[in-house]
Amino acid sequence: MVSHHTNDDATRYRGRFAPSPTGPLHFGSLVSALASFLDAKKNQGDWIIRLEDVDGTRCKAQYTEDILATLHSYCLFSDEPIRIQSQHTEEYEQHLSRLKKSQAVFACNCTRQSLAQYRGQHPHVCTSTTNTNAPHSWRLKASDTPYFCDDSIQGRLSFVDDLKYNSPVLKRKDGYFSYQLAVVVDDHQQGITHLVRGADLIDTTAHQLHLYHLLNWTPPSMCHIPLIINQHGDKISKQNHAKAIQNGHLPTLLRALHYLNIDLSTVHTIEDALRLSTQQWAPETLRGSQNRPLKPQDQHFL
Repeated sequence: MVSHHTNDDATRYRGRFAPSPTGPLHFGSLVSALASFLDAKKNQGDWIIRLEDVDGTRCKAQYTEDILATLHSYCLFSDEPIRIQSQHTEEYEQHLSRLKKSQAVFACNCTRQSLAQYRGQHPHVCTSTTNTNAPHSWRLKASDTPYFCDDSIQGRLSFVDDLKYNSPVLKRKDGYFSYQLAVVVDDHQQGITHLVRGADLIDTTAHQLHLYHLLNWTPPSMCHIPLIINQHGDKISKQNHAKAIQNGHLPTLLRALHYLNIDLSTVHTIEDALRLSTQQWAPETLRGSQNRPLKPQDQHFL
């Protein structure tokens, strides 16, 4: 059994916001950015922006520019130079090699069609007949190790069987590294101590904790904010065609803060809104839900 708790209080807080440049910033992403920013600033810590563009088939430089312009228009600036994932593939390869040496991964020729009966999961270890001269991915071996972490919003999270029946891809057949490996390497390399992110990423947590364990690294403290969902129960996301938000628009910022249980009155600038909301930020007020329905007056953000 492996349990993870908040890092040593003597360690300076280092948080981050790490969007993927597959589209412009939307309302749900602004809420997530604000939550991570406010938590860092409330704890007198550093807030760092990272661009997760490891998927070269979907990410575009124009979206990187758009996302940064939007964040900056809301006075959300990185305290350090911005890390660009696509510039660090050698590091991911290095740590994948470590996992190969420890036999924690395996090569896989499986196709989506062959995995269709498992609903996209991969519940077995491929045999020694895998042809590494043909296109192949590298997958993390399943594990029966249970993991636990204490989430200040969601409570104690237990991952008992999450690793038993699926082996996620760490490096794809086309040579691109997966989110699962890249995010763990990036957070470790950047010394991230705290993650504040959307509840949709709870499902990725067990495999990330397992990778931290295999690489002998200390994971950051994690908490997951409720998702903003539409009338159909779907999260506001680029996959669901959420609209780009208007840059530097104070009413949009105030509406985003509302979903973090921060309601401000008589503020006239974005700078004042961020200063006052940092004082009011209290993640424990978000306890009890993984979803928050978008209010009727905010449907225009869809």
